[in-house]
Amino acid sequence: MHARRVTPTVNVGGVLIGSTHPVVVQSMTNTDTEDIHSTANQIVELARAGSELVRITVNTENAAASVTGIMERLEMMSCEVPVIGDFHYNGHRLLQQQPECARLLAKYRINPGNVGFGSKRDDQFATIIELAIEHDKPVRIGVNWGSLDQRLLAKLMDSNGKSRLPQAADAVMREALVRSALESAERAEALGLAHDRIILSCKVSAVQDLILVYRELGKRCDYPLHLGLTEAGMGSKGIVASSAALAVLLQQGIGDTIRISLTPQPGQPRTDEVVVAQELLQTMGLRAFTPMITACPGCGRTTSTYFQSLALDVTNHVRSQMPVWKLRYAGVENLSLAVMGCIVNGPGESRQADIGISLPGTGESPVAPVFIDGAKVATLRGDDLTADFLALIDKYVSEKYPSLSA
Repeated sequence: MHARRVTPTVNVGGVLIGSTHPVVVQSMTNTDTEDIHSTANQIVELARAGSELVRITVNTENAAASVTGIMERLEMMSCEVPVIGDFHYNGHRLLQQQPECARLLAKYRINPGNVGFGSKRDDQFATIIELAIEHDKPVRIGVNWGSLDQRLLAKLMDSNGKSRLPQAADAVMREALVRSALESAERAEALGLAHDRIILSCKVSAVQDLILVYRELGKRCDYPLHLGLTEAGMGSKGIVASSAALAVLLQQGIGDTIRISLTPQPGQPRTDEVVVAQELLQTMGLRAFTPMITACPGCGRTTSTYFQSLALDVTNHVRSQMPVWKLRYAGVENLSLAVMGCIVNGPGESRQADIGISLPGTGESPVAPVFIDGAKVATLRGDDLTADFLALIDKYVSEKYPSLSA
C-alpha cells in the first residue's frame, strides 16, 4: 500500500480531514430538507450508523431556513455530527438570504459547473467564497461529469481538435474535470480562502474514468480529496463498482474522505451506504469500526445450514451490542471472529481469530471446538450451542478490552 498523499488538514466542524488523519466516512440525506423532522431523524440515523459527516440538499429558501430547525432538533437528540450544505445554481443567494444557514453549516459544497452561468458565474462563485471566509467555513469544490462546465469543456475540445496529436474525447473530458477543480480552487484562494479550507472532488460514474481522474488530480495538487462515484447504482452493482474504484485509489494513497453513493432499494435503509463505506475501509486495513467476522462460504462438506444460521446470529449479536460495547470498551472494534463449517479450514481459521468456532461438517463428530487467542478452550454441542458461543464472545469482550469508565 502506498503512503497517503501529504495534504493540509481541513477542519470540518471538528472532524479533521487530510494529512495523516483517518479516511473519513460521509453520507447524504435523501429527505426533503424543508421537512425538518424527517431530515433531522435521517441525519441521526446516518450518524449513529457511523457517518462522520452528513450532507443535506439546500436548494430553496425554505430549505435554507429549515437548517436552523434541523440543527436545533439534532442538538435535542444529542447528535453532534457536522452537517454540510449542498448548493447548486442558487447557493450564493440562499447563503446571503439566510445568514443562520451560512453560520450553522459545517461546510459548503459547490459545483463549479453550475454555480453560475455566463457573466454571472464569477460573481456568484465569489459571493459563496466570500461568505465562506466570513463564516470561517471550508468549501468542497465538487466537479461532476454530468454537470461539467461546458464553457471549459468546449474550449479544451476546440484546442484538442486543432492539435497535431489530438486525444480521445474521453481523455479531454477527464482533463476538463481536473482543470475545472484546480482552476476553481485557485480562484477561491485568490479571493482569500485559505489553502487549508479547500477540499476537491471530481466525480464520474465509470470506474476506470474515476481512477484516471483522481490519479491525475492527486499528482497536480495537495488538497484533500473526496472520493466517490457520482451514481454508483443499486445493490450489488453499486457496491462492487464503488469498491473497485475506491479500493484502487485508496491503495495508492489517494483519498481523504469517501462516500458510497448507493441507490437505495425500496424499503432499505439509507444507512446501507455507510455500512459499505466502513466495511471497505476496514477490509483494506485502513480503519476499524466494528468486529470483523470470517465465515465459511459452505461446500459439499457442509450440507447442514447450521453454520449459516450461527454466522447470522453472531453478526446480528455483534451489531446489536456494538453501540454499547464501543461506549464501554476501548478497542473492541478490532475484535475478530470466525464461524467455520467443517474440519478442513475450520480449526485453522478459528485459531487466527480472537474467537472462533469450527462446526462439524458432513460425517464429522457432532461437536464444535472453540478457539480463543489461538488456543482451544471449549467444545460446544447441543441445542444451547448458539447461546453458549454468544456468551463466550460477551465474556471475552468484557475481559479483554479495557473499560472506558475506569
